[in-house]
Amino acid sequence: MYASREDIGYDFGDDSKVGSKPIKPNPNIDGGWAWMIVLSSFLVHILIMGSQMALGILNMEWLEEFNQSRGLTAWVSSLSMGITLIVGPFIGLFITMCGCRKTAIIGGILNALGWILSAYASNVHYLFLTFGVTAGVGSGMVYLPAVVMVGQYFQKRRALAQGLSTTGTGFGAFLMTALLKYLCREFGWRNAMFIQGAISLNLCVCGALMRPLSHKDVNEKYVVRRNSENNQAKALSHPAETLKSNGVISEETDKKEEATNEDVLDSVTHIETEGKSRSGKSMYGLLVLKTASQLTVTVRKGFGIWYSSYFGAASLFTNRVFVAFIIWALFAYSSFVIPFIHLPEIVKQYNLSSQNNIFPLTSIIAIVHIFGKVILGIISDLPCISTWNVFLMANVTLVTCILTLPLMQTYISLAVICALIGFSSGYFSLMPVVTEDLVGTKHLANAYGIIICANGVSALLGPPFAGWIYDITHKYDFSFYICGLLYLVGILFLFIQPYIGKKQPQEKSTEEEQV
Repeated sequence: MYASREDIGYDFGDDSKVGSKPIKPNPNIDGGWAWMIVLSSFLVHILIMGSQMALGILNMEWLEEFNQSRGLTAWVSSLSMGITLIVGPFIGLFITMCGCRKTAIIGGILNALGWILSAYASNVHYLFLTFGVTAGVGSGMVYLPAVVMVGQYFQKRRALAQGLSTTGTGFGAFLMTALLKYLCREFGWRNAMFIQGAISLNLCVCGALMRPLSHKDVNEKYVVRRNSENNQAKALSHPAETLKSNGVISEETDKKEEATNEDVLDSVTHIETEGKSRSGKSMYGLLVLKTASQLTVTVRKGFGIWYSSYFGAASLFTNRVFVAFIIWALFAYSSFVIPFIHLPEIVKQYNLSSQNNIFPLTSIIAIVHIFGKVILGIISDLPCISTWNVFLMANVTLVTCILTLPLMQTYISLAVICALIGFSSGYFSLMPVVTEDLVGTKHLANAYGIIICANGVSALLGPPFAGWIYDITHKYDFSFYICGLLYLVGILFLFIQPYIGKKQPQEKSTEEEQV
């Protein structure tokens, strides 16, 4: 049904030229330091996504502390989850300018600051700013680099690598739920958030492990990828132009900009050389000028690449298949988040607290979620299996579980549904792989930023909507039904994606003839 972006005819990113000389594969691609990147991403998912999956514990504490409505209180968790994902496109700009490592380290500091400041909250609105916005932006600055780096370091085993790294969400949900329960019981929720903020500083260590690939390494990966795709890549006849599926992007402009930037830096260096005989104060001023010039060049170049990816001739939004994927993402994430936020309340409503305390339903989702990501990743890497079909079947299973969950009112039946939700939601590990297949590695940071931004909108609005429906009906049933139906609409766009893509090879050939 769907195999790769070559079948769709949309080659958006891998525009490296394949030379005649054989290139020795870099040991860090699919091996070596690549596994340290997986470890770093795994820890990031534990500390960020796992903590967010355990916010149901803090949500109950906030309800008791501030005595606000469920709909208003749920906004705290939703803001944190939503902003983590919504800031994705803007984090793509930071990655373009500063790289994944620096972006992740700054994000780790910001996330820890958000947790610590939230310990002093006097009302729910204070938590909106400290936990929702501050911690949420910090989480986004670490999460996106963690996903992008795994995509850069792996080619043959992308789905497995992403599956292993994202299992941190399941481990984190299980561990953080137990940890926050213990900390809230022993020290109170305020001290628990303070301690969690200190733990979150380990995100800076995870960011430090994100060693960037050199340009040579990236080019070697592009060559390996194209050779593995039945040698379908061909060197373009004109060395100064690269033909994209949505138009022509000239490399001459980039070369001119680079030449101009080099002239600026050379002039500053020349002034610096002439000024060696001057006083130390003048030399310090020249050093500041040179640093400012380099920073200006980096910001201009990074912003230019980021802007062209979203609004220029090479805009990702010209890829209709990718746009359909964005529409799906707008409805998908809330269906996974709502059970984590509101399951503790549902259990209390059905008088199942004693059984749930022995083995919480959210822990069942988290544990099975781990196996789901790994198993779906292994299946997707099989040569005879389409990643797209696995992704699609998992989505269908998940929406079925969401629609049937309100009908289950015993612990056993809820446990079975939660297990199925945990396994089928393992498709999250395939999202970066599917995104990379659509747009290429070069545009993965910006493209995946858009996808998680759409997921963020879903996560932002879903839980408060469920809480608002409960405040009106005193039931969560309609919340699951409505969110499930909206999710079903998104899945319909997944079904029509291959048919949208079939039209694009003809359009691409027309553009080639015009050029």
